[in-house]
Amino acid sequence: MATPIPTNIRLHKTSRTLELEFDDDSNYLLSWEYLRVFSPSAEVKGHGHGQEILQTGKKNVRVTDIKPVGNYAVQLVFDDGHRTGIYSWKYLHELCINEQSYWQDYLGRLEKAGANRDPDVSAVKLFEIPSNND
Repeated sequence: MATPIPTNIRLHKTSRTLELEFDDDSNYLLSWEYLRVFSPSAEVKGHGHGQEILQTGKKNVRVTDIKPVGNYAVQLVFDDGHRTGIYSWKYLHELCINEQSYWQDYLGRLEKAGANRDPDVSAVKLFEIPSNND
């Protein structure tokens, strides 16, 4: 089965989403945060299985540019300086159809790591305050 190819891609600045319409008549909205934390770059994926780098603090990330890469992909440029991910049509479609499960997995990994989506919230335990019962 051939991978659907986007026929239309739109950036929605107010909702911070990327809208994708595919040639199989499917239509998806992906948040910029989701696209950033699942970037196909080595900076995110690492250089092999098990080397993925958990992306934190990306809740407010913005896409500042989208560039075509041949006739098979796009490159997204984010305001946090990330610009190395090349999103092939196949990978974009994978992100679309697996969005719910990928996102839930990501939230679980964040929680397990004691990390946060919000760049202004630190989840680091600096010290423990003793209770009055001690």
